Amino acid sequence: MASLFEADAPRPLADRLRPKTLSEVVGQDHLLGPEAPLGRMLARQRVASILLWGPPGCGKTTIARLLADGTDMEFEPLSAVFSGVADLRKVFEKAKERRQMGCGTLLFIDEIHRFNRAQQDGFLPYVEDGTVVLVGATTENPSFELNAALLSRCQVLVLRRLDDTALDLLLTRAEEIEGRALPLTPDGREALKAMADGDGRYLLNLTEEIFLLPSEPLLDGAGLAKTVQHRAPVYDKNREEHYNLISALHKSLRGSDADAALYWLSRMLVGGEDAGYIMRRLTRFAAEDIGLADPAALPQALACWDAYERIGSPEGDLMLAQCVIYLATAPKSNAAYKASKAAARAAKTTGSLAPPAHILNAPTNLMKDLGYGKGYAYDHDAPDGFSGADYFPEDMRREQFYQPVERGFERDIQKRLAYWDKLRRQRATGGPDGDS
Repeated sequence: MASLFEADAPRPLADRLRPKTLSEVVGQDHLLGPEAPLGRMLARQRVASILLWGPPGCGKTTIARLLADGTDMEFEPLSAVFSGVADLRKVFEKAKERRQMGCGTLLFIDEIHRFNRAQQDGFLPYVEDGTVVLVGATTENPSFELNAALLSRCQVLVLRRLDDTALDLLLTRAEEIEGRALPLTPDGREALKAMADGDGRYLLNLTEEIFLLPSEPLLDGAGLAKTVQHRAPVYDKNREEHYNLISALHKSLRGSDADAALYWLSRMLVGGEDAGYIMRRLTRFAAEDIGLADPAALPQALACWDAYERIGSPEGDLMLAQCVIYLATAPKSNAAYKASKAAARAAKTTGSLAPPAHILNAPTNLMKDLGYGKGYAYDHDAPDGFSGADYFPEDMRREQFYQPVERGFERDIQKRLAYWDKLRRQRATGGPDGDS
């Protein structure tokens, strides 16, 4: 029960601007529009169990509360950080009582991924029989963090970080409720939105801090940066964001976009990523996506690694940037990677075949009697240093695993292979040079 003085207590700006209806929620029209999933649920007055997955400050809690209001259900909020099995039991008991009186319960669990597997399994009977409609909120990828059984009973809806238009609307609403403009230049206003990085709650908390400043002078971007706290980058070295950013770096390198690659490298370094992990991935990239199109790529990556370990950060960050630029601008080929995979597949299916006898050493008389080494052609004795012999098992047809591309150094390799293949065919059929 609210106290007599609660109405006069100060309330944060973010709370005062909390939407009263779903139409006031910004940045999530893909979920809330008339033809969107939540819009259709509200039109039918029937909400299914859902999981709201999105970054901090995008409106997950607000949407859950307004869904309950819009469908006349009792809103029961819990945080997986502070709640346990006992709290859940109380909610389920109250939900059973309400159900007998014809009233539904919307159970909202914030940070639902924090519940362990056994606790998640505990929801299932109450979700299945309709005792509660479950709305879970998470900043983590549900497919990694939640039980398959729970996922199969909930629709996963992805919320977006707030874009520039949505952040602008929040700032306008804040100025309307305060009755004055923020003491910012247009450049300062853009810097404020950039600091928020798509987080509406963080934006409003910063805005409230700025409203405490004098109305003059107006702050530009540099002035704002000196006045307010910077937002820590959203980055978790052990969770999905870690894999998202390294994937972005790898694909930017593969796409020969040096500028984008430098951006994603910087995002990882600013977020505190282990430089050793980045260097391992760059070294792998040099072999997997460049290969022999530029044989210097792998030594470059290893040199970067060695230099970084000698110098350390922050000076060593320049070595990482130089390596990223080199790899991004190098000619690309995954021919060696594909050849390795193809050869491995062939080895698994023909793993019992012996090498041809002519290339086996014969250190004993018995082995000589068995034909080991018989007919071996010593390539250095051939006029062109190429005997054209077949080195595959006798019962295995010849295969071409390595197929170089027409880029970089592999263009020269391709010419060599074509020349040797021509000689091999000639000598196998006794054509020109067949007796060499």
